[in-house]
Amino acid sequence: MSTSTVTPTAPADRPADDGPRTRRARRRGESSPLARLTTHGVLIVASLIALFPVAWLVFLSLGPDKDDYLRPGGIWGKMTLDNYTFVLQNTNFFDWLKSSLIVSLGTTFLGVLVAATTGYAVSRMRFPGYRKFMWVLLLTQMFPVAVLMVPMYQILSDLQLIDSYLGLILVYCSTAVPYCAWLMKGYFDTIPFEIDEAGRVDGLNPIGTFLRLILPLAKPGLAVAAFYSFITAFGEVAFATTFMLDDKKYTLAVGLQSFVSEHDAQRNLMAATAVLIAIPVSAFFYLVQKNLVTGLTAGGTKG
Repeated sequence: MSTSTVTPTAPADRPADDGPRTRRARRRGESSPLARLTTHGVLIVASLIALFPVAWLVFLSLGPDKDDYLRPGGIWGKMTLDNYTFVLQNTNFFDWLKSSLIVSLGTTFLGVLVAATTGYAVSRMRFPGYRKFMWVLLLTQMFPVAVLMVPMYQILSDLQLIDSYLGLILVYCSTAVPYCAWLMKGYFDTIPFEIDEAGRVDGLNPIGTFLRLILPLAKPGLAVAAFYSFITAFGEVAFATTFMLDDKKYTLAVGLQSFVSEHDAQRNLMAATAVLIAIPVSAFFYLVQKNLVTGLTAGGTKG
């Protein structure tokens, strides 16, 4: 009795593994390893270029002498925090910080409120001249600060708002609201109209629909508008210098100028103050960063 051995064959749908494995085919849109390496290298270099001025400012703030910026190599052996101590203890830094926060947060609240309601009205309602109204808002951004300074000063003087936080907040809102209104209008356009209709079916009036249904969906757009309004007010110098007369009501950006005189500039103290100024903005950015990217891109993705 003879036996026979059956040799297994490879399935018809799978080629026999009789050689080295072929390379994995690259999918459409997938970049090559060299392209990915180049992209990451460029991004790393760009990040270093962007971070270098900040790192350099922090480094100069640790030098004890005002002329250390001329010999930065000598800072390594004498780093100190005395500049920060001097700024916090011998200036009106905390008064400046209080003024900056009052003005910046007030501008943020009022500016976002006006911009959100304006953007929603133009996005949802078709009143006469609504298109021209948005272009008029955009037109207000064309005028330079030097042209607006005198009429704004006259208006605030007539309203007795010179050297007041409210006056400065209103001035900053005139700058922040037009841009934020366009931003919010574009974001509200991405929210389906069916949500408004569902709110009306449930018995909500337009204000209730806006507050209870639309605003929760517009958090990313609101975050971008809030961040823009905050940094607009926090870092502005020209209006704050003109309209605030009491040195205790100076904002941080204006207070920074107190270290510059006609014949002498205390650059070590300026650097330390600049680092301290950046802390509130960085903290505010950290609070809204989750919604910033979504809010910045959503307005351009409709359709």
